[in-house]
Amino acid sequence: MIEYIDTHCHLDGEEFAEDREQVVARAREAGVTKIFVPAIDLKSCQTVLDTCNQYPDYCYPMLGLHPEEVRSDWREQLDAIYDLLEPHLHLERAVAEAPIAIGEVGLDFYWSREFEQEQLLAFEEQVRWSVETHLPLMIHCRKAQNEMVYILKRYANNLAGGVFHCFTGNEIEARELLQFENFVLGIGGVLTFKKSNLPVVLPSVVPLERIVLETDAPYMAPVPHRGKRNEPAFVFEVLRKLAEVYDVSEEEVARITTANASRVFFC
Repeated sequence: MIEYIDTHCHLDGEEFAEDREQVVARAREAGVTKIFVPAIDLKSCQTVLDTCNQYPDYCYPMLGLHPEEVRSDWREQLDAIYDLLEPHLHLERAVAEAPIAIGEVGLDFYWSREFEQEQLLAFEEQVRWSVETHLPLMIHCRKAQNEMVYILKRYANNLAGGVFHCFTGNEIEARELLQFENFVLGIGGVLTFKKSNLPVVLPSVVPLERIVLETDAPYMAPVPHRGKRNEPAFVFEVLRKLAEVYDVSEEEVARITTANASRVFFC
């Protein structure tokens, strides 16, 4: 069986409340060897930890404040999230409850810039956490790449690495992101969409050694499951499409992306 990792799945979400056990079973059967689970706010930090404790050595937590969850109380939320994070910093990475990354963090100006300054401050604070803890970043960015890159460049020499989650950009944007060493691009279901530019962009400028697989489940289900609830087992459709666009075997995509995930997340 081909084995691979889903580096971004909101398995703790209410969408999986009724059948989480079956979802995990299907993922195992499909060849998924690990699932990385990001938080989006203080409340979900606890559900992420609880979910990963339920599936030790299979689900691994990431703690952080998502940009779309940044409001006027962002400072209080970050203080509380750091309080959750700090006790785990001295645990071995292999321990299930030890966070493997700071995430999901970033900038999102797609819908609104109402909390633009708060987002910028919250993101930079969490970048500093990454530098302090040597944990990689799981970065969400929409309509804010210039601002994100500006902040990351301030810390470029000390960054632990990470993932630019859900990359959907062009060749120029890809090159700009790949300048950050030990960062990779998270590729998910969008790759399989009919109108996606990724099948052309990725092989032209992005080595397979700079890509990890992800679902972003329950969102962004790949073809042929588009429109349905996404789940980790579906990440194989992304792997299959990557093999096609890079003209390599599915086994090779699995081997390289798994090595990439293990390198970035130290697990």
